[in-house]
Amino acid sequence: MDSATLQRQFIEQLPQIAHNPEQLTTLLDAKDFREQLHRAIERAQRRIYLVALYLQDDDAGRGILEALYKAKQQNPTLDIKVLVDWHRAQRGLIGAAQSEGNAALYQEFANKYEHQVEVLGVPVRNREVFGVLHLKGFIVDDTVIYSGASLNDIYLAQHDRYRYDRYHIVHNHSLANSMANLITETLVASDAVTCLNQKNRPQTKVLKGAIKALRSNLSRSSYQYKAEEVAQNQVGLIPLIGLGKRKNKLNNYIKRLIASAQNELIICTPYFNFPRSIAVEVKKALKRGVKVTIVVGDKTANDFYSPPSEPFKTISGLPYLYEINLRNFARQNEAALARRQLAIHLWKHETNSFHLKGLWVDKQFMMITGNNLNPRAWKLDLENAILVNDKHQLIAEQKQQEIDTILTHTRLVGSYLDIEDISSYPLPVKKLLKRLRRFRADHILNQIL
Repeated sequence: MDSATLQRQFIEQLPQIAHNPEQLTTLLDAKDFREQLHRAIERAQRRIYLVALYLQDDDAGRGILEALYKAKQQNPTLDIKVLVDWHRAQRGLIGAAQSEGNAALYQEFANKYEHQVEVLGVPVRNREVFGVLHLKGFIVDDTVIYSGASLNDIYLAQHDRYRYDRYHIVHNHSLANSMANLITETLVASDAVTCLNQKNRPQTKVLKGAIKALRSNLSRSSYQYKAEEVAQNQVGLIPLIGLGKRKNKLNNYIKRLIASAQNELIICTPYFNFPRSIAVEVKKALKRGVKVTIVVGDKTANDFYSPPSEPFKTISGLPYLYEINLRNFARQNEAALARRQLAIHLWKHETNSFHLKGLWVDKQFMMITGNNLNPRAWKLDLENAILVNDKHQLIAEQKQQEIDTILTHTRLVGSYLDIEDISSYPLPVKKLLKRLRRFRADHILNQIL
């Protein structure tokens, strides 16, 4: 028996939650996602748990907060918790003036209403650069609304631009309970997790011991649920969570998933910067004849990109670093590109940006996740995913429709020469990249950004 078959058998033997396929809906654009989220909040009866990297002080963020407070005033027994990254909530945007960040918004709302909505800051590490809350999933009663999106104008397509992500709605009592229980029992219950509604908050250094304990607890955590028999008219759901470089179950299952591919592998990532173990598995997949498709954002669709006409900031060099990684990968696999066994699609749509990630394997497995499949996700951030096992092709049409929609605004790379190299970059970018290379700082940045 070959290695790919053994890996597939391992994944198929994982405990699963049985799910009726008609209760899984794929949304295809950010505006629909925003409307569905508001509708779910409005109709909530028992609980609303929103977990995101941040909830921004802008029109879309305020709209979500207003909807939550309205629901709470109408039904004070409604259990509402918003969990965001502790560090991200207390600073302004990168490059902006120093401020209290989004925490000021949470305090403003808390002072206006009788019944409070808890906005909790989760510190995954003592400093943001070494790890953030990158957990995804909004739980509303028995529904999980899953996306890699945070809550602000561009992610929710509030105005003229959007940041493209994936959006899925899963109505499943067992899945919702499993994800909700981890939130309440591991995150909310931690001494490191602090309410951001209050003006006077502890300094991060005071929480140092509690943060260490939380991280240790999270590194051992897994979603708890009762394994169910999956019938032929059902799909299987496997919620996964991972943190840290060692003993990270999510990382392990992603590697095994790629290693299980026998015919087709599709990978989406916004920042082309594979961890070494992923790069090795993709190379092995190509060697055993798997058709590999990689969809990545064009550098101009990166959320850190700034046009040459605007003042250059150091952070604006990141999209060029990712493009260099992609060009090197394409050059190393030029033969596979030429025979069309490897397809690289660059996504670009007007001035919008690309934040989409996920895996599809052999039309059977689909992973929806916020994991960027980069070294930072692999080693530093708290990540999760839902692996869907569609053994009997019950949601094949829905999966293909999502993939077709993703590919709509892409161009196919025919050769590594189709990707710009450093010689064509703006002068400030060239200077920055040469300086980084001189001090080998480009390697360090690839590990933490």
